[in-house]
Amino acid sequence: MMIESILSQEQPLVEVRDLSIEFYGQTVLRDINLSIPAGQTLVLLGESGCGKTVLMKTLIGLIKPTRGRVIFDGLDLHTLSDQELSRLRLRFGFVFQNAALFDSMSIAQNLAFPMRQHGDFSTAQIQELVSARLAEVGLPKTVLRKKPAELSGGMRKRVGLARALIMNPEVILYDEPTTGLDPIMTDVINQLIIRTRRRGPVTSVIVTHAMETARRVPDRVVMLYPISRLDPHEPQIVYDGPPGELDQCRDRRVRQFVNGEAGQRLMELVGDNEG
Repeated sequence: MMIESILSQEQPLVEVRDLSIEFYGQTVLRDINLSIPAGQTLVLLGESGCGKTVLMKTLIGLIKPTRGRVIFDGLDLHTLSDQELSRLRLRFGFVFQNAALFDSMSIAQNLAFPMRQHGDFSTAQIQELVSARLAEVGLPKTVLRKKPAELSGGMRKRVGLARALIMNPEVILYDEPTTGLDPIMTDVINQLIIRTRRRGPVTSVIVTHAMETARRVPDRVVMLYPISRLDPHEPQIVYDGPPGELDQCRDRRVRQFVNGEAGQRLMELVGDNEG
């Protein structure tokens, strides 16, 4: 109880306060409040179009709030200059949906790129870290000479994770890390995310609509619901809790998503088309 009391009084690493985002008059996120403590693995869950990726981009200042604030480690992101934001982002690692590797570079050059851009590393240090991170994601050194196009989708995803880890970030952001992968490779990526968390202190935010990831990987799940299907005063966060309680949630919207039930949603879509 004493430890829990102390932890509850600590300032969260990330705070989202009364956040709303609008694009061309259309609201994507509305009145979002969220606190993420250091070391937590959080999944942002929800169907396509509910604002998951927009929220993640807002956490690093790539999108400015229409209203509200994002606080990272006590700093209000949107009072920072572009130069200050760039320095702050060095504390983050990014795993993009399609890996976002440079097609013209070898895998070795892709992995070394953040170190060459943002650090003062010797050639020997770069080679050592590249090899270490590649081994952590279970890839052989033979891939270092290859180009991204020569690798499978799962291998490219693992290279993307290795690149995200190369600078030992405090926070890792994952955008749909298992999209397009078969069940076996999906489990590989999920296991690698879990292993990354165990290798050292890191805060992780994972955007996904994959239930296997939501159930297996995080400490906490936050589920968003599309604004277009909410009443004006309904909260957009429809679930915030441990993954083990998702299946017992009484909210019909959460149960439908968790169980993959299209009935009510299909009726809504048919109604929209008829209208």
